[in-house]
Amino acid sequence: MIALTPRMRVWVAVTPADFRCGIDGLARRVRQALADDPFGGAVFVFRNRLGTAIKLLAYDGQGFWLCHKRLSQGRFRHWPTGQAGQMLVAHELAVLLAGGDYTAAAGAPVWRAVAP
Repeated sequence: MIALTPRMRVWVAVTPADFRCGIDGLARRVRQALADDPFGGAVFVFRNRLGTAIKLLAYDGQGFWLCHKRLSQGRFRHWPTGQAGQMLVAHELAVLLAGGDYTAAAGAPVWRAVAP
């Protein structure tokens, strides 16, 4: 099981991925498109061309997890745009996986200074 923790790094690939590829193909895409190490412990999120399915790739120290979610109806309407990859925090990923608008997910700030 993959536990979403606040310290977990989550990278979302902006451009659609070919969902015919498996773990090795997505790990190659992490290296090439996102310029990151797939063995680094981060969670990598990919979307298909139609926006009806997503895949999560994560390495837990023993092996890779590949999770696939396909919606019965509709699409993942709220997807990051812009550069090759975008980093999210755990609560934003949870909202994105539920098909919601991750930008409207107002959580606690990731870091704030402690006053002396």
